[in-house]
Amino acid sequence: MKTALAVTLLMFACSKPAPVAESSTTVPANTATEAPVNLTSGPRITMPDGAVYAVEVVADPEERSQGLMYRDHLRPNAGMLFAFPDDDVYAFWMKNTLIPLDMLWIDVNKNVVHVKHDVPPCKIDDCPSYSPGVSARYVLELAAGEAKKHNLKAGDKLTFIETDTVTPR
Repeated sequence: MKTALAVTLLMFACSKPAPVAESSTTVPANTATEAPVNLTSGPRITMPDGAVYAVEVVADPEERSQGLMYRDHLRPNAGMLFAFPDDDVYAFWMKNTLIPLDMLWIDVNKNVVHVKHDVPPCKIDDCPSYSPGVSARYVLELAAGEAKKHNLKAGDKLTFIETDTVTPR
């Protein structure tokens, strides 16, 4: 009986371990991943053609001055919405921004008042400024080409969803 027990134990000890099912949250150590963009909750903007973009809302001077600096990409269907407390002519620059962007200036009624396409990155100290020449309350930055992809132009109405959680200062 002791021999049978020893043989049985050896069989289990020498057998291959049962495969472990990988869960959807298991990621190999050498794989970089990002959470998918949530287009059903959180701050987002709907374009006139129905396309939805998840937006990161920046509403204080420090966040606005940082913007998309040092980021090497934007996820698909994502952008950054700069919210200001007052209407004004807001000029933007691309200092330390590593990716080309489309910039949309938007008024208090959520109408696009100006679009600047494919603004190039700037890695020098004296970066040019981009001004709409008209008053706006918001500026939306998207990856370059997105405004053209959705044929966005001055006069287009955008729908803001769950963007009122931040009070601009």
